[in-house]
Amino acid sequence: MTKVLVADDDPLTMAGITTLLDNTNFEVVATVNTGAAALDALASARPDMLILDNGMPERSGLDVLRTLRARGDNRPVVLLTGGINDQLAREAIQLSVNGIVIKATAPRDLLTCLETVVQGRRWLDQEVMQRAMDFAMSPDAPRDPFAVLSSRERTVAALVQRGLRNKEIASELGLTEGTVKVHLHKVFEKLEVRGRTELILLAKEHGL
Repeated sequence: MTKVLVADDDPLTMAGITTLLDNTNFEVVATVNTGAAALDALASARPDMLILDNGMPERSGLDVLRTLRARGDNRPVVLLTGGINDQLAREAIQLSVNGIVIKATAPRDLLTCLETVVQGRRWLDQEVMQRAMDFAMSPDAPRDPFAVLSSRERTVAALVQRGLRNKEIASELGLTEGTVKVHLHKVFEKLEVRGRTELILLAKEHGL
């Protein structure tokens, strides 16, 4: 039996997922409605896999994925989304997301996705994957300046964008404050920005 944590802020979607997984090899061990709550529930629920809505308040599914990977947590993550832009889909793929399912087709695709992921393979909505690959290969695609960052550096940058201070980032990622300062220095250096304000402006400029 595979233990699953489900995070979605839509009660109807949550009910649909739990009903879909009834009498399957997947056991829902926790249900939460924010990304922050999903991270908080990990220690007690100890899920084998996470299904994350990408449009939650506080922390999106992609935000949670970034944090997990920055912590070195590689347990499978499936993003459930009403829609995802090409650049964010590409980032999710780079962060080794295990599945991306569109909400409109979830009744048909979600269980297939979960079964594929349990077998150690990746299942991505074909249209999303194709658009992300086309976007990456297009000569007109805007350059992502954050692509030079490591997974952990990118997560630190994302937490700075949310307004967290070094002490709060350290607590979020299970690091020392000194280690966060080192990562942040590398972020500023690689992106050629002079501080937090310029980092936030750069992210807004590129729609990140």
